[in-house]
Parts: sequence; structure tokens; C-alpha cells
Amino acid sequence: MSENKKIVFIDRDGVINKDPGGWTKHNYVTRWEDFKFLPGSKEALKKLNDARYEIIIISNQAGVGKGHYSKDELDTVNSKMLEEIKKAGAGIRKVYYCIHRPDDNCDCRKPKIGLFKQAEEEMGIKAGGSYFIGDAKTDIEAGEKAGLKTILVLSGKTILEDMRSSNIKPDYIFDDIFEAVEFILNEATTYGGHRPT
Repeated sequence: MSENKKIVFIDRDGVINKDPGGWTKHNYVTRWEDFKFLPGSKEALKKLNDARYEIIIISNQAGVGKGHYSKDELDTVNSKMLEEIKKAGAGIRKVYYCIHRPDDNCDCRKPKIGLFKQAEEEMGIKAGGSYFIGDAKTDIEAGEKAGLKTILVLSGKTILEDMRSSNIKPDYIFDDIFEAVEFILNEATTYGGHRPT
């Protein structure tokens, strides 16, 4: 496996696009009309690419397993997302989705790390030591298990107060993916973000 590739793993909902909880049917992005890019997210992805980072998306999409939308509908949303990111001058190397229900006890649903292992095997990379940007405790827990440096963004499910009372602690906390990417590119010593408390 190659250890010198620069990789950033990123969750989707609540990081790249507005989290669907509370305002969409079934609380999932079931159609393209419900996919709303968060401010600065496309620009952040381009910054990573410009700095020669490859981007891998790791996302739970249990709505498929629950029957709220089909795999084809997920694929349609995914394709349109990639098109819009490409129009912004950025690119995603690979997207991995877990479509199982929480009670399916699969190996790929975060906080399990099956999708990270799959990415390692398929892409010939080593995940450990890379960054994982997510918006939920399950993202942080999965990142820790996979040996990643974890960044929580407050643009999705989790608020700072929730994380302070949690036993799952990210390595870093920022308001959104744009701030997180600025941190990654400028390194911790030169960027003043929120540190876990």
C-alpha cells in the first residue's frame, strides 16, 4: 500500500451538503432537489484538490435499506453531486455509501470501519494518519478506530455542547468544512480553531 498519497476522508450530509434531518421527507436526501451544498463546501473541495489531496467520501445512507428511496435514486443524487463539484473545478476520487439499516449489523456502517478498509484495498492506500471530516459522533468514533485524525464540523448534526458532554472527542473542531480545510492546509500550529474541551 502507498503511504505517501495525500488523502482526506469526508462525510457527506452535514459536511458537504445541508443535513436533511428535520426538513426533508424521511430526513434523508431522497432526490436531487433536497441536496443543498453548504456555503463554501465546493470551494473547500477545490482547495484540497489544488493542494494535491485526493478526496474520498464515506457516508451512511440507511434510508435505502429502510425503503425510503432506492439505490438508483441514491446513485442519481450522487452523480449530480459529482457533476456540480466538477463544475466548481474539484473532483472526488471515490464515494463509498453504506445503505444498510442500523439493525443489519453490517461491517460498513459507521462507526464501524468497513468502508475505510474497502477504500484501502481498492485504492492501494493506507488510511491511518489521514484526516476524516464529519459532523457526528459516529464519524469521530469511526475515524478514531481507523487511525485517522478526526475533525468535527458544526455545520450538521452535532453542536459544541453535545461534544463537550460526550466521551468521544475529535482531535479538532471547526465551524464548517471550509475552516477544516484551511486548517489542514495551514497545519495546526498556524491556525486557531476550536480545540476540544
